[in-house]
Amino acid sequence: MSFRRELALPTGLDHSGRLPAAFHAAGSSSFSEFLAQVAPEMLPGRRPLPPGMAADVSAHATTIVAISCADGVLMGGDRRATMGNLIAQRDIEKVFAADAYSLVGMAGTAGFGLEMMRLFQVELEHYEKIESSMLSLEGKANRLASMVRNNLGAAMQGLAVVPLFAGFDVDAKSIDQAGRIFSFDVAGGVYEERFYDSIGSGSLFAKSSLKKRYRAGVTTDEAVKLAIEALYDAADDDTATGGPDLLRGIFPVIMTATVEGTRRYTDEETKAVAEQIIAERAENPGA
Repeated sequence: MSFRRELALPTGLDHSGRLPAAFHAAGSSSFSEFLAQVAPEMLPGRRPLPPGMAADVSAHATTIVAISCADGVLMGGDRRATMGNLIAQRDIEKVFAADAYSLVGMAGTAGFGLEMMRLFQVELEHYEKIESSMLSLEGKANRLASMVRNNLGAAMQGLAVVPLFAGFDVDAKSIDQAGRIFSFDVAGGVYEERFYDSIGSGSLFAKSSLKKRYRAGVTTDEAVKLAIEALYDAADDDTATGGPDLLRGIFPVIMTATVEGTRRYTDEETKAVAEQIIAERAENPGA
């Protein structure tokens, strides 16, 4: 008897190399709905959790800002993740391109949040492949809201994820109306914000900074400085938010979505703006 025949292969598996029938059946263009039918345990909000609060088992991501500007929208995030009173990671990334014209950032439980962001990226790519067209910007926001809603059980145990979504609306009547921002609550409610918004533990201070400095129609370059200033102010008053770290070379993640698509600013670009802001604050610390 050959070694191959002596092996006890797992039962219930198709060893022919063919995909299961569910992968060939016509269905929804939503990848998360397909995953809920085929492998629900792979969804972040469907995994069984032990009873009680679990907020301290994972690092938490903090402050994200989004700003509408003349030619689109900008999103920025600090790089710190905390676990209680400790810094869990100094250079975590919390802002991503969701697709060619939209951006997504997250605050809350880092493990669940990063997984949700990746699932959202796959969701939009899957829809585009199935339907041969992109979802509208509002449609994308609603898809993300349903993912947040599916995580409600985990959120009630302290593993909440709150995203911030922004993008360039290719269906807008004019380019100055194309930059749009959407916020969410832990129950999956989605709300469109005007001009700017912020989430995370430092959001109160970031929005207070933006409230005084923002004006309608700011250019992208002006928005970059506003975002880094807002994150700087948040880090000044919120221990969970990390400011620009010149010693380690760690700077906020800054991304834009315009008619040309999404773009991430390099560390050299954000460093130059951060150094300018720090020099200005050195001359006037109370500014």
